[in-house]
Amino acid sequence: MRLVVCVDRDDDLGRKADVSGPVVGRDAVLAAAMKLGCADPEDADTNAMFAAVRLLDEIRRMGDPCEVVVLTGSPKVGVLSDRRVAEQFDKVLAEHPAQSAHLISDGAEDEYLFPILASRIPIDGVHRVYIRQNASLESTYYTVLKALKDPKLRAKTVLPLALVLLTLGLAAAAGGGAIWWGIIGLSILLGVYLIFWTFDIDEAIIESIRSASTDVRQGSAAFGIGFLSIALVGVGFLQGYNLYIAHPADEPIIRVLLFCQAGLIWWLVGAEVWETGRAIRRYLVRGRIPRNYPIATTSIIGIGLIAYGVVFLVQFLESFQTSAQLPAIVAGIVLGLALVVGAGVLSIYLRNRPAPAGGGTLPG
Repeated sequence: MRLVVCVDRDDDLGRKADVSGPVVGRDAVLAAAMKLGCADPEDADTNAMFAAVRLLDEIRRMGDPCEVVVLTGSPKVGVLSDRRVAEQFDKVLAEHPAQSAHLISDGAEDEYLFPILASRIPIDGVHRVYIRQNASLESTYYTVLKALKDPKLRAKTVLPLALVLLTLGLAAAAGGGAIWWGIIGLSILLGVYLIFWTFDIDEAIIESIRSASTDVRQGSAAFGIGFLSIALVGVGFLQGYNLYIAHPADEPIIRVLLFCQAGLIWWLVGAEVWETGRAIRRYLVRGRIPRNYPIATTSIIGIGLIAYGVVFLVQFLESFQTSAQLPAIVAGIVLGLALVVGAGVLSIYLRNRPAPAGGGTLPG
C-alpha cells in the first residue's frame, strides 16, 4: 500500500477552516479542501490537497492500493509544528501500514519535513504544486501587502524594525548620552531576539511551559524531576561562581577553568536527571522506556569526560596541573570520545531495529 501525503505545516486548515489533522481518505480530504477554499480562496494548501487527490486517483488507476492523508502542524512553525506532524504521521502509519509514500508540497517550507517522513517510510517522490498567476494583475504593492498580513512574516520582518525604532526613539527622547546606551541596549535586544528566532528557543520555552502545566494537572513526576534538574544546573553555576571569586589573585583563564571545573559535575547530573524525567514520562504514557534514553545517558557521560579532560588539559598547559596527571587526562578524553562514538553507533542500531510490540523494556 502507498500513501499520498500532503503537509500543511503552519496549520492553515485548522486556523481557517477549523479542520483538525490528520485528515485521511479521499472524501475527507476533498471536503477539507473545499472548506479551506471557501474560507481563503488564495491559500495554496487548497491546491495542494486537490493535487494529492489527483495523484491518488492516478495511482489507483494503475492498480496499486493507495490512500491520501493531510497532516497539519502548528501556526508557530518550527519545533512544535514539526512534532505535531510527526505524531500525526505515526498515528496514520499505525492505522494504515504502507510500504512507501508520495509527498505533495506547495513550497519549500513543507519540504523541510521530508527527513521526518523519510525516517519512517520510503518516499517515492516529491510533487510540488505551482500556482499560475497573471503577472499583469498582481502588482508588487499587492504582493507585499498580502505578505505582510501573514502573522509569521510580520514577526520575522516587522518586529525587528519596530524594536530598532522604539529603542532609538526612547534613547533620543532621553537626550544626552542616553543615545549610546540606547544603541547598546538595542544591540543586546536584537542579539537575544535573533538567537531566540534562530534556534526556536521561544517555541521550546512555550512547549516546556505547556508540558509542565499538563504534568502538574495530571500529577506527573516528570515536572518535579525537571524542576530538580534545573535546580542542579543553578547549583553548578553557584558553585562555580563561588570558586571563581575565591581565587582573585589567579589569572583570569585559571579562574574561568575553576568555574567550569566546579560546575561541570552539577550540570552533567542535571542533564542526566532531565533525561531520566523524560524517560519516566514516556514510560508512563507509552508503557516502555524510550530507545534514546541509553543513547542520551552515554552521550552525557562521554561529553562530561571530554569536557573535564579539556579543562584539565588547559590547566596543564597553563602549568596548573603536573605532568604526572597528563596520562589520566588524555585517557579521559579518549574514553569520552569513544562513548560519544558508541552513542552514535547505538543510535543507528536502535533506529534500524523494529519497535517492540509490547511495552516495558528496551529492545535487545
